[in-house]
Amino acid sequence: MHSILTIKATGPDAFEFLQAQLTNDLRRLETENEILSAWCNPKGRVIWFGTISQCEDGYALSAAADLAEDMVKRLTMFRFRSKVDFDVVDDGQTVDPAFLVEHGYPYIGGTQSEQFTPHMLNFDLLDAISMDKGCYPGQEIVARTHYKGATKRRALRFEGDAPVSPGDKVSLDGREIGEVLNVADKQLLAVVPVDKANEALMIGEVVLRPRPLPYETNGDSDLNSAN
Repeated sequence: MHSILTIKATGPDAFEFLQAQLTNDLRRLETENEILSAWCNPKGRVIWFGTISQCEDGYALSAAADLAEDMVKRLTMFRFRSKVDFDVVDDGQTVDPAFLVEHGYPYIGGTQSEQFTPHMLNFDLLDAISMDKGCYPGQEIVARTHYKGATKRRALRFEGDAPVSPGDKVSLDGREIGEVLNVADKQLLAVVPVDKANEALMIGEVVLRPRPLPYETNGDSDLNSAN
């Protein structure tokens, strides 16, 4: 199980601050209990990905246990004069890696942070990005990728004939073309070129077999048509 901590952002400026930092539109929480969102660096690389919901006096963000404290430190650096406070709460939450991989939800811990863009992690398909909410760090890069249809690499689901590890390299004909993102036993998510997904991919001596994701459409996958 992955341990999850809660970051609470409270104070009179919590909405304005988070709305200017995160990829999704917090106004959705007026009618929805919880949404997915991400926080990117200026180069459009994902620092954090998780759920966000309203709580007393502010918002609650779920974060990997090995990422939460560092994330709060970095958020505080951007606070300037905004009246918003951050607290990390351990309320005993965990998440099942088999559930995340099976459903195509990337897990972004310390080793995955700032390695991938939102489109590489399928956040556009997971409804974790708003394209009309306004500016946030990395927004220009995310928008350019979205509107030019330039997503050549995606987090795709595979099954191996032996367990592998996050960070392992995916190869084709002896050439590295991708990287393992998350693992659950022999199931995994790997960021690879979409047009190579059905070829003879390997991780060392481990043979990979493609498996569908729930948000693929029948016949013509959003993932396979992304490039």
